[in-house]
Amino acid sequence: MPRKPKKGKPTGKIRIIPLGGLGEIGKNMTVIEYENDMIVVDCGLGFPDDDMPGIDLVIPDITYLESNRDRIRGVFLTHGHEDHIGAVPYLLRSLNPPIYGTPLTLGIIKNKLEEHILPHTPKLCAVNAGARVKVGEMEVEFIHVNHSIADACALAIRTPLGTIVHTGDFKLDTSPIDGEMMDIVRLGELGREGVLMLLCESTNAERPGNTPSERKVGSSLEYIFSTHPKKRIIIATFSSNVHRVQQIIDTSARHGRKVAITGRSMINIVNAAIELGYMKVPRGVLVDINDIKRFKPSELTLVTTGSQGEPMSALYRMAFSDHSQVSLDANDLVVLSASAIPGNEKLVGRIINELSRNDVEVLHDAVVEVHVSGHACQEELKLMHALVKPQYFMPIHGEARHLIANRDLACYMGMSLPNIFLSEIGKVLEIDASGARWAGTVPAGKILVDGYGVGDVGNIVLRDRRHLAQDGLIVVVATVDTEERMIVSGPDIVSRGFVYVREAEDMMEEARQIAYEALLDALESGDRVDRMQIKKYVKDDLTRYLYAKTKRKPMILPVIMNV
Repeated sequence: MPRKPKKGKPTGKIRIIPLGGLGEIGKNMTVIEYENDMIVVDCGLGFPDDDMPGIDLVIPDITYLESNRDRIRGVFLTHGHEDHIGAVPYLLRSLNPPIYGTPLTLGIIKNKLEEHILPHTPKLCAVNAGARVKVGEMEVEFIHVNHSIADACALAIRTPLGTIVHTGDFKLDTSPIDGEMMDIVRLGELGREGVLMLLCESTNAERPGNTPSERKVGSSLEYIFSTHPKKRIIIATFSSNVHRVQQIIDTSARHGRKVAITGRSMINIVNAAIELGYMKVPRGVLVDINDIKRFKPSELTLVTTGSQGEPMSALYRMAFSDHSQVSLDANDLVVLSASAIPGNEKLVGRIINELSRNDVEVLHDAVVEVHVSGHACQEELKLMHALVKPQYFMPIHGEARHLIANRDLACYMGMSLPNIFLSEIGKVLEIDASGARWAGTVPAGKILVDGYGVGDVGNIVLRDRRHLAQDGLIVVVATVDTEERMIVSGPDIVSRGFVYVREAEDMMEEARQIAYEALLDALESGDRVDRMQIKKYVKDDLTRYLYAKTKRKPMILPVIMNV
């Protein structure tokens, strides 16, 4: 049974506020407060939806953090994936709290920060699993877990009211590549001491059973290398999965192959992992991508980014013959050692189709087991509950269906439904000695990043972009004299993305005549004429005409000049 907090607890309050990662994949960020102290767990980014044309990244709204900057004692990072650290550079533009993370996590962040100009020097504080950091009235302990990146940790956050366990992303791998299994002993000790609240990831909560070990991929790689001895092998995987890259390098070395790394993020993370000792590369195995023409196909393995079909990635450029060093043909084998993130299936399919057209053999997870998840399935989530024995539970990290599946697992493990809290971004859960309850909301949501612009693209701009994408643009240019109430020149009509003008000359001439008459009507109406009134006449009349003709409503932009 869940343990209740001991009697005689302080009268303070804990507030738990997710600012991202609920009802969505990515953008993970959670605020935990005790009285005047505030910590932030993770600071991740998300990727744009299909209805966000032109948007590069999505980051959490940190308005609440900015308004409480004096209370922030630190940002604690569970691991180095983009959905947990990607928004750190944007947070550091306006805030400068200490950033705590394991060495590889901070090594990846250092590389990211080189691309950003910040107003102050970041305070990066490296800690190892087992470390405890005292921040105000709270203490944060890092606990080693297995994941698809090295140096991943869960967090035990001690407050005067009780301990909160935040799992981060995890799975139970009994035969991990680095030889260290998740620290279930420490988690069990915390459970015996008494855990007030468990925040547990939900990504694979719908999947029964256990997540396979990363070593399973090693067996598949051995099979692939053995059965394709004459082909050059190109393997695309997540750049952050240093254990996967380590297995690729080890397998290549056993088969007498050199390894070349391509893709900016892959090069950065591999360099950081080697420098920090998380990867060990046999002498002479790594070669520069510019030297690959010196080797036969059978002597070479390429490790690349692009497993998600990203249009600017190295694999995408190889597939579409746009890579400066690599061109693919029938002598190549491409292995996609990753599963498609929800929403990326079309992009991945496009790369596979293009490679197949060029007679390049492609192996992916549906054909051979070249990928295993880094997230806990149902049996591992149940184990976490059994170890920690929390009084209260909040599912995190997932869409609504994942959170609900995780809630149902907690009920199956014997938790009382009133002690399980399905939260939303910005919703405040308050805990004190008398219990837990909802306590309002704080500002939260999505901030859109477009190039160097952060937050300058909002709903109105997105609406205009969708409008342009769906129906196109009509520009009406005219010069008028409002004093004499006459048209000096025009109107001229320019069409973009609406119709091909040469094939619709009659309609465009009619549209020009409609605009001309609308200008005359506007100039002759009322005692006073202004440009806004003229634009409204032109816009309304053209909209009615074009909709009647085409059943489409392009964006109409009148440009009226007055002399």
